[in-house]
Amino acid sequence: MRFTEATEKRRTFGIISHPDAGKTTLTEKLLLFGGAIQTAGAVKNNKIKKSATSDFMEIEKQRGISVATSVMAFAYNGKQINILDTPGHKDFAEDTFRTLTAVDSVILVIDCANGVEAQTERLMEVCRMRKTPVIIFINKMDRDGKEAFDLLDELEAKLSIKVRPLTWPIGMGDRFQGVYNIYQQSLNLFSANKTKIAEDVVSIADTSDPALDQIIGEAPATELREELDMIEGVYDAFDRNTYLSGDVAPVFFGSAVNNFGVKELLDTFCEISPSPQGRESDTRVVNPEDERFSGFVFKIHANLDPKHRDRIAFLRIVSGRFERNKFYHHVRLGKDMKFPNPTSFMAQDKSVIDDAYPGDVIGLYDTGSFKIGDTLTTGEKMLFKGIPSFSPEIFQELENLDPLKSKQLEKGIRQLIDEGVAQLFIQQPGNRKIVGTVGQLQFEVINYRLIHEYGANCRFVPRNYFKACWITSTNPEQLANFQRAKSNYLALDKDENLVFLAETPFLLQMAEQDYPDLTFHQTSAFKLEA
Repeated sequence: MRFTEATEKRRTFGIISHPDAGKTTLTEKLLLFGGAIQTAGAVKNNKIKKSATSDFMEIEKQRGISVATSVMAFAYNGKQINILDTPGHKDFAEDTFRTLTAVDSVILVIDCANGVEAQTERLMEVCRMRKTPVIIFINKMDRDGKEAFDLLDELEAKLSIKVRPLTWPIGMGDRFQGVYNIYQQSLNLFSANKTKIAEDVVSIADTSDPALDQIIGEAPATELREELDMIEGVYDAFDRNTYLSGDVAPVFFGSAVNNFGVKELLDTFCEISPSPQGRESDTRVVNPEDERFSGFVFKIHANLDPKHRDRIAFLRIVSGRFERNKFYHHVRLGKDMKFPNPTSFMAQDKSVIDDAYPGDVIGLYDTGSFKIGDTLTTGEKMLFKGIPSFSPEIFQELENLDPLKSKQLEKGIRQLIDEGVAQLFIQQPGNRKIVGTVGQLQFEVINYRLIHEYGANCRFVPRNYFKACWITSTNPEQLANFQRAKSNYLALDKDENLVFLAETPFLLQMAEQDYPDLTFHQTSAFKLEA
């Protein structure tokens, strides 16, 4: 296959949502329609012991939530589909933000009963900032919720984006009968089937056809015709270019758990979504057509397979063809590396690949060489720009309860921090480990994984800090005075950058006033610019 042809076939997207909107369920149904799995698991159903395909971490299965980004690949309609299923929980927002640097488009899942929620708005802000094309899937139409037109108004008002429905629901809740595909001008009715693809699909090309009244009933048919007329009068005709520029979001309706509306979404996505896009580096914009290989690490995961203590770096290929056993240049370390077992993913299932193309996400076995944001090239010295770390909101000290397991604890916390789930600040004297996160749930996950994956007996103790600020200065004397005066509140991050742990907003303000030649950074963006 020619390089450009292989690149054009790729479709790499992320699925984002507020927790419980049905994101992981939709992911499974896309895999089901793509033939990647034969039967769907049940999410958060205690009677059924299976868990969702993309929720592979034990704590995810217990809690019924996604806390790590999963990568899944399958072929469909001549396209190579790469799905990145992200955490919905707000405590893991940074993992989602980083994932958005690795995708070319997004499917946003909305619960028809709850509409747009706070987490949804924050995720969309990142998409809008990056001009990422967005498709919206309004889920759970088999349950009673907000009226379809009210949902469209809410989407436009809260997400600051124009919308254009491409399918339309027939009824809601107990009256839900299926969806009319406005884009393809066909009616598709599915029987509810939670585990397999329903076969009885009825297609009607023209809504004026009297057969419509016989199939769904006279009153629902009349209502559908009136609503479709209203849509054509209110909303502009769909234009792919406005979608690709991030200005208009196509909207689909359905019920992921019952396979309603998912095929319409997937078919249209394959047709309109963008092929792999370029990325900006510190030296130039790198386009996918460039045959010189380049890619960046956006996620690191230790112990993807608990039976084998492996550590995998997730690499998004930006340009060129990646080849197994070929040497590539690790820009930050300044050394060449080769990878004998690069993998593609189906959640936790991995298969070794010989090559990969722009848009693909591959896994590289790692012994500690990679950090999030690292760039691989064929020799060019450049770094791709990513989303930096933010100052944590919650701080807790990690205490070792078994001195004989100190090495396991040290290895475990370092590897988990490299995954980006939290930030680590080391305080002296005593090598005290202060862990900072944006949510309490992250501490539960870290504690669970340290105990079960590394055998480290430990606990977290809350510490009262307001903000962690990275410090830079062009005045060495003032910096030295600050370090002497505030030694009890200073720490080093995992890259040994100096950090001020301010206990209150007032103390941070006073430090800024008393030491004007010091800059207190609330994100790690300065490291990217250095």
